[in-house]
Amino acid sequence: MRQIVLDTETTGLEHKLGHRIIEIAAVELHHRQLTGNHFHYYLNPERESDEGALQVHGLTTEFLQDKPKFIEISTEFLRFIGEAELIIHNAPFDVGFLNYELSLANLGALDRYCASITDTLKLAKELHPGKRNNLDALCERYSVDNSKRTLHGALLDAELLAEVYLAMTRGQESLLIEIDQAELVQFSVTDLDSRNLRIIKATDEEVTQHQAVLTQIALECGSKCIWDKLELGKIAEK
Repeated sequence: MRQIVLDTETTGLEHKLGHRIIEIAAVELHHRQLTGNHFHYYLNPERESDEGALQVHGLTTEFLQDKPKFIEISTEFLRFIGEAELIIHNAPFDVGFLNYELSLANLGALDRYCASITDTLKLAKELHPGKRNNLDALCERYSVDNSKRTLHGALLDAELLAEVYLAMTRGQESLLIEIDQAELVQFSVTDLDSRNLRIIKATDEEVTQHQAVLTQIALECGSKCIWDKLELGKIAEK
């Protein structure tokens, strides 16, 4: 399974006001492992950044003026995400900006090019309701080292988010391991019929006690339990 962890930096908070992407980064996960493949560009937004945004990312107009425009890297970007699942923190924000940039390039909406979009902010709120769930808080909660994050930067933030996402969803990985182990155990006992095993039958007293328990279960749930149904099936087969 291929996943792309993505982040952007922008000139402001509202693409509807004409704000643009100035940095875009994405890192690749394959079967829950970082592959080392990444996509990263600084972009010329053809406009100034808001003062508040500039204080967050520190990317000046002078630094960005000789960088490529989004349309120039759009084909490479769409090829990189390659119908993967996109993992984004506060996805509506980044997706809104990406859709705006894609529309300016007449390329359609982002969901045409990816398999699905997972919002890690939404996931974090479900896992940790009532707590701070920004990237710094999640790094602290999951012991991800973010000491180099003095300013927001798309590539560093994408790498940190990838580690946070893997930590947040580690239970899924454990479940898969448990399933694999269960299948292994099942495989190891499939040849029991060929072994010379000693069969110890229940005594009459044990059978009576067992039936009493089944009767009590049937009374409480309002129907015959599975053991009784199995017994009826065996009798029908004779």
